[in-house]
Amino acid sequence: MKSDGAPLQVKATDANQRFSRLLAESEQGRDIVITKRGRPVARLQSIHTAVTDTPIGTPVEGEVPDFEKRTDIIETCRRMNDIGLNQGTSGNASVRVEGGMLITPSGMDYDMMVPADIVKIGITGRLLHGHRRPSSEWHFHCRVMEAMPRAGAILHTHSINATALACLGMGIPSFHYMVGVAGGRDIRCAPYATFGTEELADAVLDALDGRLACLMANHGMLVLGRDISDAFKRAVEVETLAAQYLKALAVGEPNLLSDGEMDVILEKFKTYSGWAQPNK
Repeated sequence: MKSDGAPLQVKATDANQRFSRLLAESEQGRDIVITKRGRPVARLQSIHTAVTDTPIGTPVEGEVPDFEKRTDIIETCRRMNDIGLNQGTSGNASVRVEGGMLITPSGMDYDMMVPADIVKIGITGRLLHGHRRPSSEWHFHCRVMEAMPRAGAILHTHSINATALACLGMGIPSFHYMVGVAGGRDIRCAPYATFGTEELADAVLDALDGRLACLMANHGMLVLGRDISDAFKRAVEVETLAAQYLKALAVGEPNLLSDGEMDVILEKFKTYSGWAQPNK
């Protein structure tokens, strides 16, 4: 008879000794997740169980700290690829946690990632926890988190329209009031610098002065948020604005809102919970 409840978690060493019993439990309808050093490595799924998407992972108490935040990062990165906000293994994400930040590993497919693959680093970039190399862009993640202590998450993507503008060395002016979601009257484009360098971190910090988002010349976009969900929402809006601006430019010169009108918009956003300012 099919068993109800969560999958049975078994350490790899125990699984070797119990394999015959585990097969019997699987035949009876029990799903089994085999873990190694806290990371799910295999799953026995009962033939009586409906096939579902493989879960990102299962927490093992004491072995994967900040499990939920790690899961949120992976889900967000997968989602941004699913909707075309990013492609492949490009882009990266970080979330502030006690004692430092969690950041995506370097060059790893998001669909293959599990919570234990997310790396914890200190605000200076020192490795604190993890078995993988942190994103090559850890420099600007650390510098931005240090400079903007109320920012809870950073998301960097190579979205098509924002990157197209960045490859032209163009930012996004006040052609639409929603430009205010980036925290200022416009969205700046940081000058080009090689990825993974302190020079790029310097350029990004300058472009983010008083802002929650920027473009990076010949590279992509970067956004801040209170948390990873807020950052994702802002990244979607910046990409939408980039697409709208490019379409407007294809027809003519867009009308720009005045500084005074943008100041009114920014004041309204302060009391609009959907777009609170995480770095103020």
